[in-house]
Amino acid sequence: MSSLARKLQEQQSQQRQPVVQPERRKALRQKVTPGERLIWGIFAALLFFGAVQIVSAQSEIYKVNKDIQEMEVSVKEYEKANGDLKIQVKELGNYDRIMAKAKELGLMLNENNVKVVQ
Repeated sequence: MSSLARKLQEQQSQQRQPVVQPERRKALRQKVTPGERLIWGIFAALLFFGAVQIVSAQSEIYKVNKDIQEMEVSVKEYEKANGDLKIQVKELGNYDRIMAKAKELGLMLNENNVKVVQ
């Protein structure tokens, strides 16, 4: 029975022993070299500079578009004023009005002095 007792003891000791898992190596983390830091810093600076340039260009475009719209509004106002003045010139240049004003000022129409130009 001694061999049977030994077998039982060996089985119990094997069951009690924790299962040893093979060691896992931690992945080596490579450090960032100063050269890589410099390259990334330059890249970030260029990216920032490009973003600032784009924003400033868009700002200038916005200002120019705003000026153009203001000019268009003022041109339309001047065109309207010119149209009104043309209508006023036609009204004031009416033959009947000119004759009435001439008679009011004491001028007389002499048909012998009138020349018709064609």
